[in-house]
Amino acid sequence: MDIEQARFNMIEQQIRPWDVLDLEILDLLAIVKRELFVPTAYQALAFVDMEIPLPAGQNMLAPRVEARMLQELGVRKHENVLEIGAGSGYMAALLAHRAQHVTTLDIVPELADMARQNLARHGATNVQVIEADGAHGYAAGAPFDVICVSGALPVVPRTMLDQLKIGGRLGAIVGAAPVMTAQLITRLSDTEFQTVNLFETMATPLIGADDLPRFRF
Repeated sequence: MDIEQARFNMIEQQIRPWDVLDLEILDLLAIVKRELFVPTAYQALAFVDMEIPLPAGQNMLAPRVEARMLQELGVRKHENVLEIGAGSGYMAALLAHRAQHVTTLDIVPELADMARQNLARHGATNVQVIEADGAHGYAAGAPFDVICVSGALPVVPRTMLDQLKIGGRLGAIVGAAPVMTAQLITRLSDTEFQTVNLFETMATPLIGADDLPRFRF
């Protein structure tokens, strides 16, 4: 397989058509080598428009979903980011190129170790991987400028929203099969939040999300 041609095709045929037009992000997708974050058994599928299996029944999000979410979050160099669901570490690596610091959580020890090793190989020095349950966020590190949830939630819990700074943004895939919606939630004040529905998609539920209360804000 011609890896660079496959990467080019992924960007041009999957990601650009999904309205990912930020040139810095498109360039970043060429810098952060996705194939190095994919489990060895699935490396031939690294650039395919699909979720890639990870240990413990988890998955890497499809490339177009990762790229679109990264664009919508609009991370800036001075910002402190929380990612919930480290997985293989790929999304954390993308976020790290745009943020001052990234904290990424995973409840699965094997995934936390995988992310830690992959990020170290990539040379990401501004990422901290923590083995923890992130279904309610990470109060110990709050407040955050950006929260990125790399797994589906039935609802976004208020405890997580309260960990955003005013002006902060949260990106998550919300709902239940067969219809889930990627949302961008911006904190406008202590009590007010703005929600924008971005696109419909499907994603593997975040571990622990089933225990979240079924109410909305």
